[in-house]
Amino acid sequence: MQFYKKTSIGKSYNYTSIIIKIILVLISVSIVIFFVGKINFPAPNKLIKQEIPRENLKIVK
Repeated sequence: MQFYKKTSIGKSYNYTSIIIKIILVLISVSIVIFFVGKINFPAPNKLIKQEIPRENLKIVK
């Protein structure tokens, strides 16, 4: 009995490994998005309101 080594990919290519890699990438991206969403970024406490004098306004017709 002789050993036979397949050198061509052909039809024997394993699609399950590609599917598993894609699923792992999607899971890792979703975990990163989840944890970035949990970060509490500081928000300004006071409302910023600036009065513009009427003499600086230009009327465009």
